[in-house]
Amino acid sequence: MQTHHDKTARRRMRLSGGTELAYVTAGDTSNPGLLLLHGYASSSSTFRNVIPALSRVAYVVAPDLPGYGESDPLPAPSFAALSNAITELLRHLEIGQRFIYLHDWGAPVGLRIAMQSPELVSGLIIQNANAHRSGFAPQWEATFAYWSDPTPENKARATTFLTFEGTRDQYTRDVPAEVVAKIKGEPWVEDWRVLNLPGRMEMQRALLADYGNYVAHFDAIGAYFKQRQPPALMVWGRHDAFFDIAETLSWMQDLPRMEVHILDGGHFLLETHAEPALNLMMDFIKRTQERLAQLP
Repeated sequence: MQTHHDKTARRRMRLSGGTELAYVTAGDTSNPGLLLLHGYASSSSTFRNVIPALSRVAYVVAPDLPGYGESDPLPAPSFAALSNAITELLRHLEIGQRFIYLHDWGAPVGLRIAMQSPELVSGLIIQNANAHRSGFAPQWEATFAYWSDPTPENKARATTFLTFEGTRDQYTRDVPAEVVAKIKGEPWVEDWRVLNLPGRMEMQRALLADYGNYVAHFDAIGAYFKQRQPPALMVWGRHDAFFDIAETLSWMQDLPRMEVHILDGGHFLLETHAEPALNLMMDFIKRTQERLAQLP
């Protein structure tokens, strides 16, 4: 890596396929990399409350995944294609060793990157990210039906979340009112605006279909966890309507040394619990770096 100090900055790069990718960088490039991967239907703005402090212990890279935020959608969207785009970004920035933050849709992207270069993974930070069959809440039943029988009718039922109300539900569904009240502004309004830009709705339908391919690789992902045992921290919002809390136990079984913290938040935990999650992340990164430095 280069060795210079860099303030928080929003940048753009043109990918080899011709589309543009927006991303945020912050911190000193001599520090370990920290790749922050957001979920549906947000962007790097998910991390706005934690990037400044995290940049004191890591070189932060927070992309808008293709088709989200200010990034262009890809011509043939899939989680493999999203992973390839972020890998291209990491190479462009000369990011070697990296911590990877996994949230929601960011999990299939980040885990693919991790499994392709496991020797470069300093640690994983898991926040309401599914990698086991135990994570699927009842809301996924229509999606299972669509994956097994992709008729137009099943596709329509599986994509009923593509509405303004469904976008807001990502932040508020099954979350206690007093926790929802901690969300500043209405971040789902901007998410919904972006979802209505050209090509975005078609992309969501393609990714939902492709998520079934991610699920088909759960056994291989589990084998990666058990074989490599990457250092891991979990910060989980317990009021998640989409990923069942039983998922936390599955992660713990695969990564028995993982540090786990269940917080009183929802699917978008950082909207309400940025400070406690931040403290846990900074401590984890510093402790892990100290341990790695002591290895022969």
